[in-house]
Amino acid sequence: MSTMNISLPDELKAFVDQQVGSRGYSSSSEYVRELLRRERDIEHLRGLLMEGLESGPAQPLEPDYFDKLRARAQSRARPASRAR
Repeated sequence: MSTMNISLPDELKAFVDQQVGSRGYSSSSEYVRELLRRERDIEHLRGLLMEGLESGPAQPLEPDYFDKLRARAQSRARPASRAR
């Protein structure tokens, strides 16, 4: 794992310390890593949404599309012993 040092104004440092204490993080590094992961995930989702917007006009769904999707998801979620 790489190390990165950052400088924060006292106000932000106090905020980070408060978040670490009140949210159960073990360190300020853990808290900052979580923030960065969230931002990365938001950027990824934004990219997927933009890709969808740029993919062309929407196609109509069949009336039972979500019923079939739900059934497929439920069959995958069943434990292996019950799926047999």
